[in-house]
Amino acid sequence: MPSRGMSSGDGGDRMRRHESSPWVRVMRLHFVPTSVLPALLGSVVAWDRTGLFHPGMFVLVLVGVTLNHMGINMIDDVFDYLQAADRSSEEGKNPYSGGSGVLAEGSLGHKSVLAAATASFAATALIALYLAAAVGWPVIVFAGIGIFSSVFYTAPPVRYGYRGLGEVGLLVNFGPVIVLGAYYVQAKALALEPFILSLLPGFLMWSMIVANEIPDAENDRKAGKNTLVVRLGSKRAVALYGAGLLAAYGSLVLAVLFRAAPPGALLGLAGVPLGFRSWKILRRMYDNPREMIPVNQAIIRVHRLSCMALIVGCLIAGVF
Repeated sequence: MPSRGMSSGDGGDRMRRHESSPWVRVMRLHFVPTSVLPALLGSVVAWDRTGLFHPGMFVLVLVGVTLNHMGINMIDDVFDYLQAADRSSEEGKNPYSGGSGVLAEGSLGHKSVLAAATASFAATALIALYLAAAVGWPVIVFAGIGIFSSVFYTAPPVRYGYRGLGEVGLLVNFGPVIVLGAYYVQAKALALEPFILSLLPGFLMWSMIVANEIPDAENDRKAGKNTLVVRLGSKRAVALYGAGLLAAYGSLVLAVLFRAAPPGALLGLAGVPLGFRSWKILRRMYDNPREMIPVNQAIIRVHRLSCMALIVGCLIAGVF
């Protein structure tokens, strides 16, 4: 996804930069759960509502979203590098900003990375075609939106990530699109519940993107990448981050209150304490990229914890 590199700490990030294969780094596999967990959520909700589960189709969905995610990570690196948004390979910066660094340091050429990204998207499209033939044409719609939004986040001529639309695009892509697509593959129908529950991973992705953009705001501004953080400023972006958390958890609570989701879905609130602490840190450290690292780390954990807990809650609902 078009977020910056992730680490469990400064030393760990530097170690990975030196020891990991350039291909592993440019694919940023550690971010793939932000695609896999929504796909798992959609599949579990389908089983809870219909009792249907097709293991083969489920595996294909997971493979498809994984390939698409690797594609977006690589193509984002390429076009941000060509646009001069990600040209720094220094180790003293926030490891969550500036891309993987493999192009800036010359470990890989942009043409080879672009070719690998194209292959990933092509494989995703082939899986989508097979699933569409097996369960119905709506799969093409979801896959098409997912691939389009992944490719043209940074690729010309659209480059919507450079026009202040990237945050919304990723909210939709990593929330409703993946969850509803996975749900449809299992249930061969659409429903309100998976859409409502998809808002949790969607809005948490919004907050993650905002947090990753803040340390890189100045470089993005110089490169003409007018993210919402660049347009509004880092101080106001703190409110965007908090709004994402509020919308994610607020939608979940309202869904349960209005019986649009099972009570077990409230387990998705597991990430609230860590999310609140990360927002408090961000309020103090938004203007210090290095000191923001705990926030970048925390929102990734918040996303995983909340999504996994929500999935467990839906599994419990399916059993009882």
